[in-house]
Amino acid sequence: MKIAITGATGFVGTRLVNSLKEEQHQLIIFTRNVNRAQNIYPTSSFPNVEIVPYNATESGDWQDKISGCDAVVNLAGEPIAERWSAEHKKAILESRQLGTEKIVEAITKAKDKPSVLINPSAIGYYGTSETKTFDENSPSGDDFLAEVCQAWESEAQEVKKVNVRLVILRIGIVLGKGGALAKMIPPFKLFAGGPIGNGRQWFSWIHIDDLVQLIKESLKRSGIVGTFNATAPNPVRMNELCKNLGEVMNRPSWLPVPDFALEVLLGEGSKVVLEGQQVLPKETLALGFQYQYPTIQSALTDIVPKI
Repeated sequence: MKIAITGATGFVGTRLVNSLKEEQHQLIIFTRNVNRAQNIYPTSSFPNVEIVPYNATESGDWQDKISGCDAVVNLAGEPIAERWSAEHKKAILESRQLGTEKIVEAITKAKDKPSVLINPSAIGYYGTSETKTFDENSPSGDDFLAEVCQAWESEAQEVKKVNVRLVILRIGIVLGKGGALAKMIPPFKLFAGGPIGNGRQWFSWIHIDDLVQLIKESLKRSGIVGTFNATAPNPVRMNELCKNLGEVMNRPSWLPVPDFALEVLLGEGSKVVLEGQQVLPKETLALGFQYQYPTIQSALTDIVPKI
């Protein structure tokens, strides 16, 4: 296949590109930082990768590259787990809403249209709760992240007007070599690890390899259409996550990280970790998708030795 990808230099994007490279797909990578992309994907090792500079929130010549592609995977977006200044909140929203609008615009005007757009969203769509359980049919929340996800998904829905298959993946916290775990492991190594906040909040996660496989199946299986939770079938509470992490690392996990410490680091953005939500992949399981890492213990056992 010929596949266009945004966000290809990020945590998930690099894993996806490397996996698709092994299958000999032709890849077009849209990036704001050409030098960074060239360092990650040197031509000598990635002869099937074409790097195209672009501004995600503006129309431009880059959009012409969409024509002739079989698929588009739109992973671009500003990081969420950072301090939310007014400026950063604006960037979080615009990078997703406008970024998706410009991708859909490119698909719409393409002479030879791709057959599928895979567009991420996030489980932040549902809002946060210690007691509720959410699946793909649950209503949206009403906080900032929920509003971002609604705007993000709404832009993606426009692609259906030109008969392009749409797959929206509401992604949980991705576990792999990097990302959230990379920030959690150092305190454990120093025998100072433990649950963040009260420990009762839900942690809905997915192993990065399962996420990449779900994206790949969405590319290849024309029957996959609609919205799916990209989370493992067994979410855990923060206490259980940290208990398992301590066991895998052979370290104690009793020293809690107080709320205020995270709020100092992330400000309003800390609510992503402090409040959480229990999200189940009901529709994803209905596809017959087979998780390689369905439990937190299996995921951590695979990942921690690599970090």
